[in-house]
Amino acid sequence: MILIILGLVLFALSSRLPAGLNKYQDPSKIKNGLRFAALLVLVIGVFSSCVKQIDAGYIGVQSLFGKIQSKTLNSGLNFVNPLMEIKHLDVRTQNYTMSGVHDEGDQAGDDAIRVLTRDGLEVSIDLSVLYRINANQAPQLIREIGVEFKDKIIRPVSRTRIRDNAVYYDAIELYSTKRDEFQNRIFKSIEDEFTKRGLVLENLLLRNISLPQTVKLTIESKINAEQDAQKMQFVLQKEKQEAERKRVEAQGIADYQRIINEGLTDKQLQYEQIKAYKELATSENSKIIVMPNNGKLILDAK
Repeated sequence: MILIILGLVLFALSSRLPAGLNKYQDPSKIKNGLRFAALLVLVIGVFSSCVKQIDAGYIGVQSLFGKIQSKTLNSGLNFVNPLMEIKHLDVRTQNYTMSGVHDEGDQAGDDAIRVLTRDGLEVSIDLSVLYRINANQAPQLIREIGVEFKDKIIRPVSRTRIRDNAVYYDAIELYSTKRDEFQNRIFKSIEDEFTKRGLVLENLLLRNISLPQTVKLTIESKINAEQDAQKMQFVLQKEKQEAERKRVEAQGIADYQRIINEGLTDKQLQYEQIKAYKELATSENSKIIVMPNNGKLILDAK
């Protein structure tokens, strides 16, 4: 557009160039030169204004004298009306984070969402919203909301829907058992609102849920009690297994003794006695005296 204006200015100057501007040079040649330069600048300006480059991951929304056009420009080179104003919009996945940690979210300072639960406790929630612009509805988004849709749609809708749904849960439920259910519930409510505005909600991330200190202590006590109970169950189970092992072992010993008692006879015992005498006789530095009448054995070691 600047080149077009510059070309028009040069063309106007060439038409109003006074005669006799330079006595050593023909004024008509100067005019023709200015006109040629003006025409060249006009051609370059018109061509550059007609060709618009849209980067990958972006689309172009056209505006003619403030009126948003329904047709969008895709990535690459596009031929457009040179009078069109082009707004470049990022259609890739974007992240809007609200966090209680300083400089971690989109806004500096403590930007966590504080909600009241069903049991009347205040809970702080850190949230990340993953979204993108619906390319087909981008002109509608710019026409109705403008380019400040983060502050007008993303932030207020997310914070409001979380507060609206948190009242259906207790603080401990949000922290533990029903966290996924709560996340799915707010996802659906926010998704419906985004869709109406030309935005696509891809995911919600409940990054952190901070409970009041009294509730934290209660939860920790409950968890410790549950862990102690589980530990005691483990000990009892182990003792039962040990008692069962001893019972099986005692039963095995009893069965062994019963079998031995039933299988041993006098002759078997006499045979075992003879074997024992033989082993004693073969040992070194031993003297063996056998008393066959009363079965006593006297050892005289030297």
